[in-house]
Amino acid sequence: MLLLDIMSKNVTNEVYIIAEIGQNHQGSVDTAKLMILEAKKAGCHCVKFQKSDLKAKFARSALERNYISDHAWAKTYGEHKEYLEFSKDQYRQLQAYSKAIEIDFTASAMDEQSLDFLVELKVPFIKIGSGDANNFPLLIKAAAMMIPLVISTGMQTMQTVDKIVEIMNQAGNNNFALMHCVSSYPTAYGDCNLRMIPALMTRFPNVTIGYSGHELGQSITKAAVLAGARIVERHFTLDKTQKGSDHRCSLEPRELLCLIEGINQFKVNQTLCNPSYSSNEIIQMLDGDDDLKASLIEITQKEILQCELACRCKLGKSVVAARQLEKGHILQSVDLCIKVSEPSGITAEKYFDVIGMQLICGVDEDEAITENVLMT
Repeated sequence: MLLLDIMSKNVTNEVYIIAEIGQNHQGSVDTAKLMILEAKKAGCHCVKFQKSDLKAKFARSALERNYISDHAWAKTYGEHKEYLEFSKDQYRQLQAYSKAIEIDFTASAMDEQSLDFLVELKVPFIKIGSGDANNFPLLIKAAAMMIPLVISTGMQTMQTVDKIVEIMNQAGNNNFALMHCVSSYPTAYGDCNLRMIPALMTRFPNVTIGYSGHELGQSITKAAVLAGARIVERHFTLDKTQKGSDHRCSLEPRELLCLIEGINQFKVNQTLCNPSYSSNEIIQMLDGDDDLKASLIEITQKEILQCELACRCKLGKSVVAARQLEKGHILQSVDLCIKVSEPSGITAEKYFDVIGMQLICGVDEDEAITENVLMT
């Protein structure tokens, strides 16, 4: 499989291209099948969806809140997400259709139940999205399954990325890739931070680095490939004007085709035999404008960007009580889970720090664990 060859660095002049359909199918299996076909026509290697067990991913407070938005499909956020969520049988239908037209099929695992289901489906790899990059229990479980993983790093610090690599190494799972990503929709060109790609390549020389982009257009993604990305993921839509928050930063079929033709030309010209080019070289090769130059500014560290805070606030995960907990209880792993909560609590990357701490008041099941309920 091409992705595994890229992960193992057996090939260097190839780029694995993922069309992220996500939930741009509007809740329709027929639309999803049409999108799979269009992605195949454009030359994609893979189509990807987003699989969630809603009660495992979201706390009740998040599911029950009113959802007032032009993009809403229902009155509450839970009903909105349920409208867009395909069943297991529908996933099997889409997987079978993808196999029939010879395109890889997979999904992001948004929680442990969804991870188990995707492993059961025997997908070629599983995506861990940026919202779960700091969900260390999920990563530990996924790494131990020895299935290939593609892990996005939006909304995370370098400390968290170091922990991701540590988890994979401890499990002995070398079949993984890290995706540079900025969780802002759409991402301003000056926030794309493409120089993080060679920075990650230098920090983790044995790990394949990719790019999951949310910017408008194709030129930034082409620059990401020249900077060193060997896996590319872009959101995909049939029509950017459709209802749904992801459509605007997605590529339509003609744009996806243009991107892939550009990447294929890099391969024909043997351009990708060089693992990474400098900013000046990339700007010259792509006849870059000010937007491209802005995406290639030098950076010194990986941190959570100001533009990512809205997404982190909405979809970032917190440590949550897995059951009713009494005052004075000493927290253990069985007491805790990680979910999107409303309001949010202690962030997911601090999960192991919370274990062993004592509660100074009771906490209800599915309630976020906050600093003010813990004895310091």
